[in-house]
Amino acid sequence: MSLIDLSRQVALGVDIGGTNTKFGIVNHRGEVLDKGNLRTDAYEKVEDFIDALYEQVYPLMEKHGTEKHFDGIGVGAPNANYYKGTIELAPNLPWKGVIPFAELMTAKFGLPCTVTNDANAAALGEMLFGAARGMKDFIMITLGTGVGSGIIANGNLIYGHDGFAGELGHTIVKPGGRKHWSTGSEGSLEAYASATGITITAKKMRAEFPESMLNQYPEEEINSKTVYECAMKEDPIAIEVFRYTGQKLGEALANFVMFSSPQAILLFGGVIKAGDFILKPAKLHMERNLLPIFRNKVKLVFSELDEADAAILGASALVWEK
Repeated sequence: MSLIDLSRQVALGVDIGGTNTKFGIVNHRGEVLDKGNLRTDAYEKVEDFIDALYEQVYPLMEKHGTEKHFDGIGVGAPNANYYKGTIELAPNLPWKGVIPFAELMTAKFGLPCTVTNDANAAALGEMLFGAARGMKDFIMITLGTGVGSGIIANGNLIYGHDGFAGELGHTIVKPGGRKHWSTGSEGSLEAYASATGITITAKKMRAEFPESMLNQYPEEEINSKTVYECAMKEDPIAIEVFRYTGQKLGEALANFVMFSSPQAILLFGGVIKAGDFILKPAKLHMERNLLPIFRNKVKLVFSELDEADAAILGASALVWEK
C-alpha cells in the first residue's frame, strides 16, 4: 500500500532540545519514513528557526506526498503548554518569554500543530508504538540529563488545569537533601536519579573510597557511562552508586504508584543502559514502600522505543492522540 493510500495517517514529528532539534515523517505504524535535524541554538529568533525548519522539512514532505496527505504536526519541547500551544519561559532555549509556537508553525506549514513537553510526548509514543500498547494507565519516566515524566490515566495524558502537570522529577524524595543545581530545591528525584545526579553521587562516593576503580578517571570524565564501565568490571563502589540511585528512584516510584495505580511504569533514557544495576534496586524499594494492596501489581519495564527515534515518534503521536 502506498503512502498516499495512508495519507490520513502521516504526521510530522518535531522534538526541540536546547542544542539540537530532530524531526521526522512518521506513518501510522510508527515507522520513521524520513528524518533530519538542525541546531536549535543557531537561531536567536523563533521565526528564523521555523523558517529554517521549513526549508529542511518541505522537501521531505514533497518526497512522501503533497501537504494535504499530512494529518498535522506534533512538537515536543521544554516548557510546552498543550492547552495554549505555547512554549513558556524555557530556560534552555534561545527564545525567551511566552512563544505562540503552534500558531507560528501552523502559519508557516499550513497544518494543525500540537505541542507538549518532551516527556508527555514520549508517553504518547510509548502508548501508540511501544511497550505500553493497549495500556490505559501507566507512567513514563525519562531518565537522562534530567528526570521527566508523563502520566497516562484512563487512556488520557494528565495535563492539569494549566497544562504543566506531571513534573515528577521535581518531587521531593529526601527532604532537606541534595540541592538541585538549577532549581535550588533540596532533595528532588532529579537530583539523585538523573545522569547528572549519578555523576554527583559517583564523585562523592569515590572520594570516600580511594580503592574504587572510579578514581582511575579524571574528575571531568566521571559520568553515568564511566560508572557503568566500572560496575561491569565488578567495582563495588560503582555498583553501589547504581544501587543507591535505584533505591531513591524506587522510593519515588512507590509514591507515584499509590497516586495513580498504573499498570506499569516505563523507564526510558540514557540512564537505563545500566540495566539491572539500577532496575533491581528500583523494583525492590518500590515494592518495599507500597501498601499491600498495590504490591506485585505494577510492572517496571524499560521502553521498547528506539532511543534515536523515540523523540520523533512521541511528537508525531500528538497528532493522533485526539
